[in-house]
Amino acid sequence: MINDNYLHSDTTQLILKAYYAVYNNLGFGFLEKVYENALLIELRKLGLACSKQCPIEVNYDDQIIGQYFADIIVHNSVIIEIKAAENICPGHECQLVNYLKATNIEVGLLLNFGKQPEFKRRVLTSQYKNLNVS
Repeated sequence: MINDNYLHSDTTQLILKAYYAVYNNLGFGFLEKVYENALLIELRKLGLACSKQCPIEVNYDDQIIGQYFADIIVHNSVIIEIKAAENICPGHECQLVNYLKATNIEVGLLLNFGKQPEFKRRVLTSQYKNLNVS
């Protein structure tokens, strides 16, 4: 059995390296889109395959009931949600967990470019996902 703390840890460590490079360079106060674009540059410099604004469909009773867009998905294994807020709040974390529920991806990083750099790592393995949401 794989320890959830280590699931895709090599990838998340590289993502965090890129995050701190962007934060240290740009600091606080830009819009999320600016941080997203800079983070994509850093991630690609580290050799990570990433896509931005990836559609995520939310299904209920085998019908599409909504569509969201993940800021960045890395190696089809980690969802990155970017914020530029004072602090990470529970709603931000819920958003990331819901993205994990709606996909086959099990690891997510919430990266906040606030006054102080702040991140949260969330793991939601398939055994804990609600089978009604796909």
